[in-house]
Amino acid sequence: MKKYVILSAVLAGILSIACAKKESTDTPARPETEVATNDVTSPELEEVFADSTYQLTGVAVSPEGRVFTNYPYWLDKHSYSLVEVKDGKPVPYPNAEWNSFKKGDNGADKFVCVQAVVADENGYLWVVDAAGIGLGPVYKNSNKVIKIKLADNSVERIYKFPESVAGKDSYINDIRIDNTNGFAYMTSSSNGGVVVLNTKTGDSRFVLHDSKTVLSNPAYHFTFNGKEFSKADGSIPKINSDGIALTPDKAWLYYKPLTDDKLYRVSTALLRDFSTPLKTISDKVEDLGHFVTTDGMEFDKQGNLYVGDLEKSSIVKITPDLKMHTLLTDADKLIWPDSYSISADGYLYISISQIQLMPWFNNNVNKTQKPYKLLRLKL
Repeated sequence: MKKYVILSAVLAGILSIACAKKESTDTPARPETEVATNDVTSPELEEVFADSTYQLTGVAVSPEGRVFTNYPYWLDKHSYSLVEVKDGKPVPYPNAEWNSFKKGDNGADKFVCVQAVVADENGYLWVVDAAGIGLGPVYKNSNKVIKIKLADNSVERIYKFPESVAGKDSYINDIRIDNTNGFAYMTSSSNGGVVVLNTKTGDSRFVLHDSKTVLSNPAYHFTFNGKEFSKADGSIPKINSDGIALTPDKAWLYYKPLTDDKLYRVSTALLRDFSTPLKTISDKVEDLGHFVTTDGMEFDKQGNLYVGDLEKSSIVKITPDLKMHTLLTDADKLIWPDSYSISADGYLYISISQIQLMPWFNNNVNKTQKPYKLLRLKL
């Protein structure tokens, strides 16, 4: 689960796509739900990690409790890309060499611009390297997914993509893993769509690019403190398919554009069969209705979906019956809750990326508040 946006060619592309497709997605497939605050006392946010080096976006907690976070290469200042948190300190992971990228390097065997990180139940860490420095074009064809074995911290496999799946204008974002069937799913937030990866063969496919469901609704006004989210030049960025989650049984893939409140799902059986026509996949998408504007999202084992209401600085639980429950609201701490990971001992880990305070959206003044943090709350 994270997100970002920038004064770059990619954002310009996003805006032009969103404006070009004026199809409305306002009509929900099901009745809208209402936010209902839990009757019990709200859980407390605990600080897990703080780092003043650079913005973090992703968070992953392994079944054994190891904590990881990543730092995309967005602004001029950049240090390591992926770290393990040890005794409150960031340790470059899996080693210093993978985190040593400098402009001019080939980027094939180093992290370039890491956007997301996920730990699975089989002892692997999956790293999404969008390789779009500053959200620009893919750097030297080096966008990739890296599979790391946690037992010995070794890189087991690197997955690459053909131009037709994740080309130079693609910014692959969040990822979810289905080890039962051998697939991974990623959103592309620049051009809208979902990358389906067969993790056994390495084959991949780009789907839903022709669907309006992956595009942010241009009619939605994404606001903070009464002011619409905008770039320094006054234009309104529209961020497409971003948040993604797999149901516990791996039968459904949930996804949504970032800068509107719609939520969708599609059957993974259709996605796993690469012979399924693209139009069939688009036609079978289910519109679940209006919820909140969230960046990342994560299911627990009971089928509850956890999201962040960016506009209200809240953490929200969506139950299987599509009812929303606000777990807590904290404008001081939940400054763009970005990505999520649920630990074996029942904590929801949250990365705080402060994207709305970046210079891109504040007349080139960086209003982010250091240190950048990982938080958690007991579910």
